[in-house]
Amino acid sequence: MNPSSNRLLASLSPADYQRLLPDLKYRPLKVRQVLSKGGDRLTDIYFPDKSLCSIVSTMDDGASVEVAMVGDEGMVGIGAVLGEPIASGDVVVHAAGNGAYALGLDVFEREMAHGGAFRDVMARYAQAFVALLAQSVACNGLHTAEERCCRWLLMTNDRLGSNEFNVTHEMLSMMLGVRRPTITLVLAQLAKAGMISQVRGRLRIVDRAALESASCECYRTVKNIFDRLLPIRAPQPLQFSAR
Repeated sequence: MNPSSNRLLASLSPADYQRLLPDLKYRPLKVRQVLSKGGDRLTDIYFPDKSLCSIVSTMDDGASVEVAMVGDEGMVGIGAVLGEPIASGDVVVHAAGNGAYALGLDVFEREMAHGGAFRDVMARYAQAFVALLAQSVACNGLHTAEERCCRWLLMTNDRLGSNEFNVTHEMLSMMLGVRRPTITLVLAQLAKAGMISQVRGRLRIVDRAALESASCECYRTVKNIFDRLLPIRAPQPLQFSAR
């Protein structure tokens, strides 16, 4: 029996949870693994467990940027909730964590049609996810690279449950859509201020309170939305089968 920290699974009613349990499959993840490509039809819905995935949009010239981050607060495959099970962007694993729990698209659609607590939880997540996208658009247009970097680090910290994680300057520059030298300068300033430390691609949050103060209001705004729509509950015990 393994407990899952995924907020959506923990939010299910006991009856819905027990009905779903035989169909949940544990999937270990690997860093840089691509779970789906933009435009592909979804085959599985993933519920991360202390792992981190990015939904990435890639332009014709090869430039790419993160449009959303998904961790144990949510699920990968939002299109299945919104009525079109098509990946809206490349989904790339950035932290493997405890892997993820996968639900086949056919089972997911069956549960959505069944209604009840399952559909309610997924609908509330979809509402929170849309709010995250809207806030991200405003944030990218109005806030500095330093503020946005602080927001990204705080969101990553929340989803991985660890003050220390791997992140390269190249990866962070892609996530935020800014030049790598800008990220190098921002991280150096945060380290000088005692908020973080970094050694060979490994970053550690030293002063979270200071990092929150340096972040824009978008971090707190999005966190409050998720906490309101999807209150944190105790992890659900999972008896999984590997596939």
